[in-house]
Amino acid sequence: MLDPLFSGPWAVPRLRSGPFGPWLDSFTDRLAGLGYSHWGCRSEVVLAADLGRWMERKKIPARMLDESVVDSYVEHRKTQRERRRAASLNFLHHLRAEGTVPPPPCVADLSPVGLHCRRYEEHLRKERGACEGTVEGYVVVVRDFLGRCFATEPVELATLDAADIGEYLLDRARTRSPRRVGYLAGVLRSFFRFLFARGETSSDLSTAVLTPRTTRFAIVPRYLPAADVERLLQACDLNTGAGRREHAILLLLARLGLRAGEVAFLDLDDIRWRSGEIVVRGKGNVVDRLPLLPDVGKAIALYLVKDRPKTSFRRLFLRLCPPIRGLGGRGAVSTVVRRALKRAGLRPPIRGAHLLRHSLGTRMIRAGASMAEIAEVLRHHSPGTTEIYAKVDFETLRALAQDWPDAGGGR
Repeated sequence: MLDPLFSGPWAVPRLRSGPFGPWLDSFTDRLAGLGYSHWGCRSEVVLAADLGRWMERKKIPARMLDESVVDSYVEHRKTQRERRRAASLNFLHHLRAEGTVPPPPCVADLSPVGLHCRRYEEHLRKERGACEGTVEGYVVVVRDFLGRCFATEPVELATLDAADIGEYLLDRARTRSPRRVGYLAGVLRSFFRFLFARGETSSDLSTAVLTPRTTRFAIVPRYLPAADVERLLQACDLNTGAGRREHAILLLLARLGLRAGEVAFLDLDDIRWRSGEIVVRGKGNVVDRLPLLPDVGKAIALYLVKDRPKTSFRRLFLRLCPPIRGLGGRGAVSTVVRRALKRAGLRPPIRGAHLLRHSLGTRMIRAGASMAEIAEVLRHHSPGTTEIYAKVDFETLRALAQDWPDAGGGR
């Protein structure tokens, strides 16, 4: 309701009599549900009302509000443009949720490249069971490849050959790492197997995709020593809501080895308090259950009781600032790790969330865990993925190393 926001007797009647008056009360309730403070709600309502008055002067009815109208409104205002844009878009989303304004038109990509990408996207989802992140990444690569090969010409898949694949990979290799080029090659192999199975290419061109040489097994995994991991965890300020939330996130990464995306998309229902388990939806839409370790459970419970906003969102970890919603994905979790590393005074070569996953695998093998045990905890699908941790068991490797020969064949 508008009434608690304003103390003056004239403010609320004036707002309700404006062009957007019928929707400002429900807009206020929506903002409060998204975690906006008293003054935040008041500011958003005032700016939404200003948008309505501007539209009235321009003779634009409320039902015609869309992103282009918001852009025109912001362009005509000389101050607080970013705040006005954010408030106007918030109000536009509210009107769409109320059914007052039609949803944005769905602009389909009807280009030949877009049509082939949609068919491949459907194949990945329905037949391969790929998760959303994989589908999005693969389709971007295929779109880039077809766009380079055909540009504005008609897309004739039957004319593609090994030379087209080689030229594309060589061109991308000039500005990308060998590991990234290897990813592009893997996507193209999948795409050409799809085309061959559909009979759109006369031969299986997936065999013509060469994998670049990489040094994956030539380097030691980047990790933090156990003492530095504890130092990282202790750098969280447990006297603040932000610190308690970050402490829970870091414990999930450091104790259970979860990936950044797995932490970001945890739901409240994934924490099974009675059975002491946590449900993890990992790569390839695989669902695993891991034990809810005491310190991890305690940190999550502390965050839920003291700091998590009371909201209908089911995501476990929410944003600290309004609008309240789930974390923005893997990048948001990695940002939490980078901030914690900075607070702890640690400067490892890599500073993303995967650093803590590598640290857990390293700590396990040095404590005597077998490869099978590490693979089970980290939920590796391929034994080759776990093998990288054998290189950090320096004591065992030292026992296997032969003496370096001296000059003349001596020892």
